[in-house]
Amino acid sequence: MNKIISLTAALLMACSGLNAQTMIGKNNIQLSSDLMTPEALWAMGRIGTAQASPDGKKIVYQVGYYSVKENKSHQILFVMDADGQHKKQLTEDATSESDAAWINNRTIAFIRNGQIWSTDADGSNRRQLTNSKTDIEGFIFSPDGKQVILIKSIPYHGSIQKNPSDLPKASGRVITDLNYRHWDHYVETTDHPFLANVNASGIDEGTDILNGEPYECPMAPWGGIEELAWSPDSKDIAYTCRKKTGVEYATSTDADIYLYHIATGQTKNLCKPAGYKEPAIDPTKSMRDQAVNHQPGDMSVGYDENPQFSPDGKYIAWQSMKRDGYESDRNRLCVYNLATGAKKYVTESFDTNVDAFTWGHDSKTLYFMACWHACVNLYQTNLQGKVSQLTDGWNDYGSLQMLGNTGKLLTTRHSISHPDDIFIVTPTKKAKKAKVCQITDENKAILDQLTMGKVQERWVKTTDGKEEQEWIILPPHFDPAKKYPTLLYCEGGPQSPVSQFWSYRWNFQIMAAHGYVIVAPNRRGLPGYGSAWNEEVSGDWTGQCMKDYLSAIDDASANLPYVDKDRLGCVGASFGGFSVYYLAGHHNKRFKCFIAHDGAFNLESMYTDTEEDWFSNWEYDDAYWNKDRTANATKTYENSPHLAVANWDTPILCIHGEKDYRIPYTQGMGAFNAARMRGIPAELLLFPDENHWVLKPQNGILWQRTFFNWLDRWLKK
Repeated sequence: MNKIISLTAALLMACSGLNAQTMIGKNNIQLSSDLMTPEALWAMGRIGTAQASPDGKKIVYQVGYYSVKENKSHQILFVMDADGQHKKQLTEDATSESDAAWINNRTIAFIRNGQIWSTDADGSNRRQLTNSKTDIEGFIFSPDGKQVILIKSIPYHGSIQKNPSDLPKASGRVITDLNYRHWDHYVETTDHPFLANVNASGIDEGTDILNGEPYECPMAPWGGIEELAWSPDSKDIAYTCRKKTGVEYATSTDADIYLYHIATGQTKNLCKPAGYKEPAIDPTKSMRDQAVNHQPGDMSVGYDENPQFSPDGKYIAWQSMKRDGYESDRNRLCVYNLATGAKKYVTESFDTNVDAFTWGHDSKTLYFMACWHACVNLYQTNLQGKVSQLTDGWNDYGSLQMLGNTGKLLTTRHSISHPDDIFIVTPTKKAKKAKVCQITDENKAILDQLTMGKVQERWVKTTDGKEEQEWIILPPHFDPAKKYPTLLYCEGGPQSPVSQFWSYRWNFQIMAAHGYVIVAPNRRGLPGYGSAWNEEVSGDWTGQCMKDYLSAIDDASANLPYVDKDRLGCVGASFGGFSVYYLAGHHNKRFKCFIAHDGAFNLESMYTDTEEDWFSNWEYDDAYWNKDRTANATKTYENSPHLAVANWDTPILCIHGEKDYRIPYTQGMGAFNAARMRGIPAELLLFPDENHWVLKPQNGILWQRTFFNWLDRWLKK
């Protein structure tokens, strides 16, 4: 009987064109209990990009499925009606397909094996459109469908010399300038946009619109096709670029919006006046007080990115930061009048970041996402800057765009207790009363088997008399009469919110499922509470923000009867990892164990070891060797965690990826080595093939098991 079933299954898969050995699809895992496990997390489908057809009647979207056994993922495309009905899988085999976009109401383009393919929405008429010699990493078709922008990587040797041709197997690199490493790779290529023609036979190779320019577009490591846009008449292209190299690139965040006119090949910088000359910059000092950030007029010297033309073609909007060298400056929404060159910031009345945005069809309304009080909701503004809130609730919206020409919004949304799904939002005139309709339920079969811990909001008094918001996550089947081991969660950034985020690694619900109460505070330096609160961490890494952490855990210990003050742990990554290393030397025996992932340990070495020199400059104020360094800089270096190792007395787990070039792995090794030399119980989980994140399935499972084995060892005695 089993042989018959197996044979039937194999035949069915063969008939459907699937490779039984490598096809990774939806996992219908059956759980042995209702508690979250690493295996349950990795079994979940991860909804990615979604795009509506021009008429708003259909949606194409991407889901990533993971196999722990095979240690890889498979990206699959689906199409459905805009109400979530009649879902159809478009991907037919084990090859990943991604970045789907509508060419017209009938045809969908996507990337497969580094080339652009197309298919009709019913799955028929699949064909390859490009035969590019270089893999295509992104694309966007012109509104008239006659041309397409292709993103390709080209060789770049501005910082790393090309090796001699007679040494093809040499692995060494001769480095001549900064910006030779970025995120997790050596910078030997750079992305450029190519303008290609669309004809009956397909798409040609295209022409590099940045030909001869040694700059990147989109910008590494986060930029994608959203950094370019077509004008409605298909005559112009707007793009984002930071036109700097070497030391200047590594010490600046000054990216601008450029307008490329196809007919003439001329390019105009929309952010700077003609003939603009940048003031001299000292790369060893914070730009906070340098001339570049104190010029008369609006010179747009910070991050300007993600341009979008208004439907009527009169305006371009983009996200804009004011100051150079500051990655966490308030992200404003700028509207540029193409006729007059005037710029207007239309979210000035709302003192928080614009995370993403889209134009309304009337060319007078812009919809955007923003975090306020640890929740990311949807808002709108008009051209005069009148902001109103559309949605409300304990959740995070993750993307938004117009649902074709319907006047509705296509979004994704998640929360601490639920991964991403796709939603349709219909704006109304009443604030916070937009109609929200969920149209996918990707992980229902798994989530229905799980019991989630209750999420609570709490406000805590800080040492300087202010109020700090935090999330409390309770274990499933919580018993208020019991006492639970409790974790203080330290956020990264240092300026990213502890919002209603869902993570497949730093997941609060899996921590709760292991029997832990989680205290997750929005300490000083996090967005969503006004610019003043957000900026208080810069130049004060070991000051008020650390006091805020201790205020949160002390309040929990004193006022939450179910918190066992004798079983407290402290965990965090990135700046959160730095926070753990710092608190390990200053916690006055509050905690029984620590876990630090990818944290900075020695701030002097971090200053020159990170590839983001502008980050160190802004946050530290000065290079450590400057004799005239500021008092804040002196305080920063004097309070580096490595100088307090003599006070360490608590078991610590250090985790790091060797391909992490943002915070090099030697920081984690240094912390572990110091702990062991002092005789402190410690472990080091080192990933040779991971960067600042852990992305491979088996490494992710190993991370989770090591994480909880360590916590259980010290907090469940």
